[in-house]
Amino acid sequence: MNSRPAEELDLRSLSEADFTARYGAGRFTCEVLANRARYVAEHICTALLHRAFSPIITFSQDFVGAVIGAPDDGYPLTAVNKGNVIFLGSLSTGVRNTVREYGLERLAPGDVLICNDPFRVGNHVNDMCFIRPVFHEDVVVSFIVIRAHQLDMGGTVAGGFSLLKANVYENGLVMSPQLMFRGDEPVKETMGTIVDNTRFGDTLLPDFFTIRACCALGERLLNESIDRYGITAWAGAMRYNLDLAAANMRAGITSLPDGRWAGEDWVDSDGIDAETAYRLHATVTKCGSQLEVDLSGSSRQACTALNATALDAQTAVALAVKLVLDPYTPFTSGLYRDIDVVIPPGSITSAEPDAAVMFYFEVQSALVNAMLRALAVPLGPRAIGGAYGSTNLHTGEGRNADGTPWFSAAELEAQYGAWGATDAGDGNNHCGLAMLNMIMPSAEEIEPRVPALILDREYLPDTAGPGRHRGGAGLIKQSIFLSAGNHHLVPLHFRTPSGSGVCGGVDGRSGGAWWIANAATDSSPETLQAPAASDTRHAIPVAGRIDPETSRLDQHGEFAFFGREAVWRMERGAVLRWITNGGGGWGDPFERDVEAVLRDVRDGYVSVAGARRDYGVCISGDPEEDPEGVTIDEAETARLRSDPRPPRDSALQPPARVADRVELEREPVPGTCPACGGAALATYSVLSEGGWFTAVKCQQCLESISRDPDPNGPIVVRSSLL
Repeated sequence: MNSRPAEELDLRSLSEADFTARYGAGRFTCEVLANRARYVAEHICTALLHRAFSPIITFSQDFVGAVIGAPDDGYPLTAVNKGNVIFLGSLSTGVRNTVREYGLERLAPGDVLICNDPFRVGNHVNDMCFIRPVFHEDVVVSFIVIRAHQLDMGGTVAGGFSLLKANVYENGLVMSPQLMFRGDEPVKETMGTIVDNTRFGDTLLPDFFTIRACCALGERLLNESIDRYGITAWAGAMRYNLDLAAANMRAGITSLPDGRWAGEDWVDSDGIDAETAYRLHATVTKCGSQLEVDLSGSSRQACTALNATALDAQTAVALAVKLVLDPYTPFTSGLYRDIDVVIPPGSITSAEPDAAVMFYFEVQSALVNAMLRALAVPLGPRAIGGAYGSTNLHTGEGRNADGTPWFSAAELEAQYGAWGATDAGDGNNHCGLAMLNMIMPSAEEIEPRVPALILDREYLPDTAGPGRHRGGAGLIKQSIFLSAGNHHLVPLHFRTPSGSGVCGGVDGRSGGAWWIANAATDSSPETLQAPAASDTRHAIPVAGRIDPETSRLDQHGEFAFFGREAVWRMERGAVLRWITNGGGGWGDPFERDVEAVLRDVRDGYVSVAGARRDYGVCISGDPEEDPEGVTIDEAETARLRSDPRPPRDSALQPPARVADRVELEREPVPGTCPACGGAALATYSVLSEGGWFTAVKCQQCLESISRDPDPNGPIVVRSSLL
């Protein structure tokens, strides 16, 4: 299957007769069925949300539901719920790989197929993919898919979130494509393997039955639409949905000038080597309506769990492009039609199958940042400031006073933070990373299950990147643990600023993490108070640039390295403190409306000194004692803003030592391009709509001379030899 149509279809120009001839139904019917498919995806996820047992599903909403199209159409992603974006880009190829390997001919009504191998379906082993075929007249016409994070899949630590795992064998249980339900009856061998090799089988097991019921609900709803409108109309509407996404993305690509741009970002370390950072490099080439993103130049894969697969890299590229070029069209695999992603094997963006892939989302986050930096030049005013950069994951486990175990995964940490500013306004202060459309559990949901109290979550002044539009502010978050426990911390973006400024805006300040070991050990919950942000007594630096004498943040200080402790054993009364990175500003800070600066001072986003230094605005009064009484000294402000300012460079400086680059070789091919006449032809692997292709492409105009499907791409898993 060639992922590119022979013509660039203009849907709006089609007459009603031509439209119906192409899709087997009229425009109105196609829109109804496209919305119906999205309704199916949303409905099954609503059911899962209300019926699941796992807190990472019910509270964090770490899952997604989707409708995948027919095998004859290439298993396209045709509809998805407003769930976790991190899963979207890999769903089509993941389902295709799983079904083909298991055998389409072996599937029967009521079956649920599973797979969690990162190299087959993307993501990590905890993200189980559940696939239910939908039959019409004994033919598979669609699939209902749920991908949901499981609390545990075995491995060296509870929950799996340890960066220091060295290979896939330490990562947890890998399930190759196999049935979990056969004809709606559980396959005991499959379930037994999972339950016997995971720590929270009593939670996972009922969720498996809930997911089966949700998939069955999706099948029923989908069949209702087919029964009412006919299979021809349904299949045509799904093709229309793909073509619409492709057309809208093509319009966004075409809006960019032709050219080539590069961007980079870095992950702090691999968890072992404190001195070496890892590079995410993206070269974006645009010609006409075609876009090619080459990840050559990214660092080699890490010897720890800091790795992603090619499918995860494709998701990050799609997300970055979609954010700036077409943020409103529902996500389908059609958006890849005019985008080729070039990914060198053996890099951090496409690790080899023996690698431990766990923290793929950290690679994705840095790759999104690299993409946004590359696109900032052609986007001009539409550029987006950088965000806080890392999930900063915390996982803890221990025993309560009564001996019962407790476990916390991605709850009591800095997983949410500031976004960058845009031409539309200031950046948000407390959001998930761009590829994480999850919910931050509330204190009321966390504290009854975990022996911890959330002491504070508040913004810190002068952490947001200054700009005509201010970036989101960094947050301080502190939790005290009322029971001893073992903790794993993975802060991965404090060495260099993640919140890069754009269009003259300034970078947001970098944050850090600390343990305060003996805070309020003897205090009762009723009398506990959060330590002030400036209080670093007994503070143990975990991550960030820190003054070694005071343990306070210092943007030019020594880099604290969390990996020196694989497990942090902390006693009762320990406080975990995070200060998140600030978001990047947009535009010249001295062009910010003075009244907006005044409001920022009153609201605590900017200090009086910061208003003068960063915005050229002189504020009189004390915002702490009398926030409504502070005023603008207009004369001094006019003088400050009229005086010459030294140039302020917000360009990010790379770390001193970065892991080796990995390049993808493009083999020259003789001949000339039929489109532009150029003689620069080359063959190489690309990932696009429809999966992997071995392509011959013109290096001048990006025209595909030929595209041959490559089922596996450059990655081959061992079991494929069977």
